[in-house]
Parts: sequence; C-alpha cells; structure tokens
Amino acid sequence: MLLPGEQRREHLWASRNVRDDMAGVGITDWQRGAWERLRARAAEWPGTVLISHEFFAAASAEQARDAIEALAPAEVHLVATAREPLGLFTSSWQESLKNRETAPMGEYSRTVSEDPTQVWNWRTLDLGLVLDRWAPAGGPVRPEHVHVLPLPGRDHPREEIWRRFAGLLGLDADAYDLSGSFPNEAMGVAEAETLRRVNAHLDAFVSAIDKGTYIRSFLADERLVPRAGDRFWPADDQVEDARRRARAAVALVRERGYDVVGELADLLVPDELPERRHPESVTDGEVAAVATELVATMLGDVRALRHERRRLRVESREAAETVSVLQARVDDLEGRVRAPLWRVAGSRAKQLLRGGRPPT
Repeated sequence: MLLPGEQRREHLWASRNVRDDMAGVGITDWQRGAWERLRARAAEWPGTVLISHEFFAAASAEQARDAIEALAPAEVHLVATAREPLGLFTSSWQESLKNRETAPMGEYSRTVSEDPTQVWNWRTLDLGLVLDRWAPAGGPVRPEHVHVLPLPGRDHPREEIWRRFAGLLGLDADAYDLSGSFPNEAMGVAEAETLRRVNAHLDAFVSAIDKGTYIRSFLADERLVPRAGDRFWPADDQVEDARRRARAAVALVRERGYDVVGELADLLVPDELPERRHPESVTDGEVAAVATELVATMLGDVRALRHERRRLRVESREAAETVSVLQARVDDLEGRVRAPLWRVAGSRAKQLLRGGRPPT
C-alpha cells in the first residue's frame, strides 16, 4: 500500500492541478507538478496506491475522466467518504470561515457553482452531484469499483469510519497509530459569527500558510472552539434543501449499484432535529463578549511569548559564553601542543642542513 508524495499537502496541490486551479501569486513549479509526480509514482508501484483529497470532488466531469484515464492501465477505484448533508453543510460553512470567507450562513451556497475551482458550495458537498461527475453511468469506472462509505451515526465509535476505510483498502486498522489524529471540532454560533466579522479585516492573510496557521489553527481551533458555544442549524429552507439532496443521493447510489460500506440510511437527514439556534440570531452584544474575551486571551498569549523569547535570549547568551570559554581552552591546549612539535621539527631541520642525522 503506497500513499505517494513527500508531504500531505502534495495531494491538495494534485487536486488543484486536476481542477486547473493554479491561479495566484507565488505558485511554485513543485506545486504545479504535484499531480504528475503522484501519477508517475503510482505507475511505478506494483501494488495499491491511494491518492486522496476532498477537493478532488469539485472536478468537472471532463477533468475527472482525464484524471482517471491518466492512471491507465491501473484498475481505478473511487472511494467517497460521505456524511449526511445537513451536518456537512454546517461544517462546510465553518470551514469556509476558517479560510477567511465572510458569507453569512443564510447566503452560503445558495447556488451550485459551475466552476471547478470553487469548493465552498454544494458542488463539493452534494454526494449525488460528485458521483455523477466522477462515476457516471457508462463511465470509465465500473459501479462495483465505486465505494461509498457513509459516516456512522453518533452511536458508533469515532474510529469506526477509519476501520471501514482500512478494511476496504485491505489494511489492518489496529496496525496504525492514530494518536496524532484529532477531530475537527465545531465553533459555537457566536464564535463562528465573530470569526466571520473578523475575517473582513484580515486582508493581509491571503496565503494558504497564513490562513492555515493563524486563522484556522490559532484563532479558530485553539481559541474559539474551546469556548464550546451553542450549536446551530442553517435556515429552515436550507435544512429542507439538505434533506432533498440527501434523498436524491441515496436514490442515485442505489440505482447505480455502487458498493456501500456501511448504512445508506446514515446519509439521510433525520425528520426530527433537536432545537438549535440560527447564526442570524447572534446579537452584537454576543459578538462583543466573544471578541473582548478573545482579546484578553490573546494578550495572555503575547505575554507568554515574550516571556519565552526572554528565556531563550538568556539561554542563548549563556550558551555563547560557555562556547567562548571552551574555545579559549581549546586554543590554549592547541598552543601547548604546537610549541613542542615546532621545537622538534626545528632540531631535525638543523641536523639535516649540517649533513648529520636528525635526532631520534
């Protein structure tokens, strides 16, 4: 089993290569060549190869076909890990906020983009639309080679989806250390709205590194998520839209005869949902409360960083002083050793000049 590439992000860039999503400043040759490198490595490997990223889902039908045919003569299987679309839609909006987007939830993904470079909409979220582009009837991938893995319900262990995925690939799920993995936890409704408003002022945070390091990891995951705020749903008409898409996707999977690892019913939106807030209900006062507490937390972060920098400066200065003392000792020892050697060499040279034998 091979997961090709030097780093995880290589699969992200491969998906962007396939979708012709290479616009932007500072794109490197390494990034532009990601798909070709993964494809070439797969061609060399004698066994199973896994190429995986969620943004492959946005590819057009033509781009998907080209990608599959580029892997010939390999036997290509498509694996779609899937989630019921209401929870997926809500999570996707939060993911968009972690990527500096600013659309309110009521305006989010009201249309399906025709552009493969646009990933924050139903183009990538609607399982039926994705499968119709990647595995159309009569397409290059046979139905039995299309595998749909529904995310199990909350009554299953969190690692169940991994066990199903590993089993599909012929891997021993228990042979892998999952301690470095972590769940992608959600922000509360007031926290999400606060981040949405903050994003409007982050014009300088445009690179993938900036968005991933500072907005996603530092601000959202490490500062806002731990507040464990109120959970929420989108607007009622968006909930009904998710229900409709779920029913259509399940019907398509059954009609096409795709392989299902798990329960298709897990992809349906329940008829009865617990009461939750809508993002539009968040007040300015709630945003102010989150923001002021966030400022206080970040002030503590700055203080801790300054203390750490001060400690490192002291350690660096002490280390430099130690190196200086050790260097002086080395210089002194070298001087003591070098002097006798020169005296012996000088005595031997004089004897040779006189025609005699040098002293032994």
